[in-house]
Amino acid sequence: MNKKIKMITFDLDDTLWDNRPTIIKAEVDTRKWIEDQVGEVEWGDFNDFLELREDLIKEDKSIAWDISKLRKEIFRKKLSHVNPKKLKNEIVERAFDIFISKRHEIVFFDGVEECIADLSKKYLLGILTNGNADIYKFKIGKYFKFSISSLEARDSKPNRSHFDMALAQVNDVTFENMLHIGDHQINDMYAAHNLGINCLWFNNNDDEWEQNFKKPDEFSSWKNLNNIIKDKYER
Repeated sequence: MNKKIKMITFDLDDTLWDNRPTIIKAEVDTRKWIEDQVGEVEWGDFNDFLELREDLIKEDKSIAWDISKLRKEIFRKKLSHVNPKKLKNEIVERAFDIFISKRHEIVFFDGVEECIADLSKKYLLGILTNGNADIYKFKIGKYFKFSISSLEARDSKPNRSHFDMALAQVNDVTFENMLHIGDHQINDMYAAHNLGINCLWFNNNDDEWEQNFKKPDEFSSWKNLNNIIKDKYER
């Protein structure tokens, strides 16, 4: 028998929207603006990014969960040749503003907005994200009681900090009364499962389940989510 669900939490990136095209465009547009200011920059590849990230975390552990700071510091490293320092810092701040604006130029998956509006009539809704997108920049933000990012949690899923903070936002809700919805098998599904939280897996790419615990119920279209929740938790 499923416990009564009182609160539903959602991941953001790749759960409410397809994040890859958004991030790629934000990255390309921001780099173009930077190079318009200072000339060609050696950006490196993804492995270079990972190596630089690890180096930066060694210098400042907060960068592991403060991805906005991470991005700024990467810009700063890539612009190490720019002088004076004041000019470099001004370019970094402006570049980040451009990036974060572009990062919010998303397209919700079909059915997201209608589904969230309907669910908000019956449940407390919240956001648990490792990213730096702000749900309150969108119209559907009004349906969410809270949004917790890695910056607020000072940690990242699949660690439990986001989920503990979620309970602290509300009264009379336990993990047993909570449903978490996300796309990531580790950061969302494992994290929730490990705490005894009900979970639904958003799997719109027909991915294989690769974990050693039972696959949760899944859905591939937001247009079906309301009925899935109704059938599973409201009977």
